[in-house]
Amino acid sequence: MAIEGLFNFRDTGGMPLTSGGVIRSGVLYRSAALNALTDDGLAQLADTAVGVIADFRTPVEQQMAPDRVPVSRPFRVESLTLLEGALPQPAVGPDATAVPESFATVLAQLPTLGELYLSMLAHGAGTFAGVARLVGASTDDEPTAVLVHCTAGKDRTGVAVALMLDAAGAERDAIVADYASSQDNLAGPWAEGMLGTLTSMGVPVTDSLRTLVTKTPPAAIEQALTWVDGRGGSAAYLQSGGLTDDELDALRTRLRA
Repeated sequence: MAIEGLFNFRDTGGMPLTSGGVIRSGVLYRSAALNALTDDGLAQLADTAVGVIADFRTPVEQQMAPDRVPVSRPFRVESLTLLEGALPQPAVGPDATAVPESFATVLAQLPTLGELYLSMLAHGAGTFAGVARLVGASTDDEPTAVLVHCTAGKDRTGVAVALMLDAAGAERDAIVADYASSQDNLAGPWAEGMLGTLTSMGVPVTDSLRTLVTKTPPAAIEQALTWVDGRGGSAAYLQSGGLTDDELDALRTRLRA
């Protein structure tokens, strides 16, 4: 399914489960930010089962690129801010040269994607449990499927989706493949535009920065899931963030076909 102006959009349904069966379609969607949706794209989104939009971006990101949401029917928008994964904003002073100078410090301290994900997991259990709760509460009676997104739909979104799919019993290889597909989905206009914006701000696009902004190497999400495995698994991790037994059961029921 393609929605005009919406990058990296997909339904997670159809993914095989370790116990047999598949992840249910029409329940959990993922994408990049909705700021570039065209009018036709808005109509296309309104025709889907999506009724809840979970936005992991910071308030600054939301102000810089506000989501466009259909007004033809109700949508519930939930802000679930995760700081890790947001591109740091330079401290801009009266002298424009402060932009590249401040970013130089940031660039020198860039984590790898795997390290970034471990930081998310260390601090974001409550937020990840929150989005799992939204998915578990969705129904087939009306459009209440959940669309999870951040800016690119690959890092904060990628970790959140991986946790929920893993807790539901999706095959690990399929989870990793879904995560990795974001790199191809973002290649071209989206990636070029994002890197061009950084260049226009005087930011040198190093290989490390290019990976952080546009890539999804399988090893990164594997590192995150290995960290979670060492702490009892994805279900236990989500419960450490406040997801109850009943809410975990509801998540699994909704995601398993």
